[in-house]
Amino acid sequence: MKFINYFFQYLFLLTLFAIFRLIGYKNSSNLGAKIASYIGPIFRKKTLILKNLNRAFPNQEEANQKKIKKIWENYGRILSDYIYLKDFRNGKTKKFVVVEGENILNNIKNKNLPVVFISGHFNNFELMAMEIEKNGVDLAAIYRPLNNIFLNPMMESIRKKYICKRQIKKGIGGTKEILKLFKKGVSIALMIDQRVSEGKRIKFFNQEAYTTTIPAQLIKKFGCDVVPVYVERIKKYHFKIKFFDPISFDKNKDIMQVTLELNKILEKMILKSSDQWIWTHNRWK
Repeated sequence: MKFINYFFQYLFLLTLFAIFRLIGYKNSSNLGAKIASYIGPIFRKKTLILKNLNRAFPNQEEANQKKIKKIWENYGRILSDYIYLKDFRNGKTKKFVVVEGENILNNIKNKNLPVVFISGHFNNFELMAMEIEKNGVDLAAIYRPLNNIFLNPMMESIRKKYICKRQIKKGIGGTKEILKLFKKGVSIALMIDQRVSEGKRIKFFNQEAYTTTIPAQLIKKFGCDVVPVYVERIKKYHFKIKFFDPISFDKNKDIMQVTLELNKILEKMILKSSDQWIWTHNRWK
């Protein structure tokens, strides 16, 4: 039954992508938002979204409930963005993207020392790795394969073609690959906002959640800098990608403490526009 569902999901998305491509970038973004705002609340993820919002923002139940429609609309826009990643890569949609901190990328490239870029699943989050690689920084991006066996090959192909050529699967094998590449001077881009079974329980919005310690481990081993990145959606179709100043940590600092501080950075990003983060992940499971 699961495979049948996956197959129909695949066909549905292929049809949507064809329509999105046909009607143009802005129209597809609006259509994606409209579809998601109607279909999204039907799924059980609606309950999880509200549960997560209430965990992060206690005693704000009414305000949290009002955010849900905007959250679903943003999901729809993210979905429609995927069919235009090629255009974002080759510059056809460059008028929709503003980059703040390109000088930071230039400095990293010129120093030829690897860093860890961190962010979360905000808006068209794929633009982070794409922009880094476009600016000439040698990069590998970490990703989690989709459960849908029909969709996953297509999404992996899109990622390798238009986002970042080096894609590393999450997991123990992926961690070993990260260490090998980092020793060779390759920077790493990863999202630190999802639950990982091999992570440590670190406070996130004042509640413990399994969190990746990969950035902290790389800091301890190599003494590298961390560069936070925030992708913000502005006026529906436009994005601002902000690269923050590199952060240096003491190599001897406790891994748990470093990870907590990185979680705090992520929290500030979420608080800036809380309806632009992906709340459907079971972060505090």
